[in-house]
Amino acid sequence: MSLFWRIFSLNAAVLTVAALVLLFAPVTVSATARLAEALIILAGTALTLVANAAMLRVGLSPLARLTRVMTTIDLLKPGTRLSARGHGEIAQLITTFNSMLERLEAERASSAGRALSAQEAERHRIAQELHDEIGQTLTAVLLDLKRVAKAAPEPVADQLLQVQESTRNSLDEIRRIARRLRPGVLDELGLASALRALAGEFTTAGLSVRRQVGSDLPVLPKDVELVVYRVAQESLTNAARHSAAQHVDLVLARTDFGVRLCVRDDGRGLRGAAEGAGIRGMRERALLIGAHLTVESGTTGGTAVQLEVKA
Repeated sequence: MSLFWRIFSLNAAVLTVAALVLLFAPVTVSATARLAEALIILAGTALTLVANAAMLRVGLSPLARLTRVMTTIDLLKPGTRLSARGHGEIAQLITTFNSMLERLEAERASSAGRALSAQEAERHRIAQELHDEIGQTLTAVLLDLKRVAKAAPEPVADQLLQVQESTRNSLDEIRRIARRLRPGVLDELGLASALRALAGEFTTAGLSVRRQVGSDLPVLPKDVELVVYRVAQESLTNAARHSAAQHVDLVLARTDFGVRLCVRDDGRGLRGAAEGAGIRGMRERALLIGAHLTVESGTTGGTAVQLEVKA
């Protein structure tokens, strides 16, 4: 039965019952209604309206559930579905809505995958150019400064040594940026070594990172290793920049279903703040490999990021 005929049938049933009561009940109304008669009419009208509202509430309750889901749905947290309870058009509407969610989640995952692949390719290109072009140019500048400093007078030589030191620091910074854009150690030595190097990099930046990387990790595909590395990198970056944390625990361990990455800091926590681009980027990366990501504040403060990956 369609939604129109269900609502029509409900109203028709209520009005029919009201008409039968008026026809066969020992109740009459004078030409000028007395108070008692008016009260009876008002009570009957109120009872009719209450019965009609209750029946409509039952009939339209699936639409209310659908509205609540539609207003709270988040494509970065997939899997939310409504059970197709109800009859006729309502059940068909819920089924269509679930199918639409599946298509949207699949299309978002596909587009996010293409965007992230393009992003990684661009990072690799920029890192290569920084290393090959700018790195080599600065290295040549350092050699020239060293040669000129040897032939320059002592006051000028001292100044040239200072410029040489600044240039060397700039070269080290460029190499560090290139490593963050495309970690060569990940491709060459694997995920465990890359995470150890990442923890050491943030430790030298003033943050105490305690790492614990399991020795019995399963073999993971390259794209999965890259997602795990990027989630750890973004978590440490957030802890260093936004949480005012002093200590961070980075744990990568084997589980029954795969691996689990946990990055927990002792900072000020989320404090109800909306998720930023960094966290949403981590969620998109997790969706690409079918992993589950949780970001929550600890009971005693700080923030915990956990990524569960199926191997």
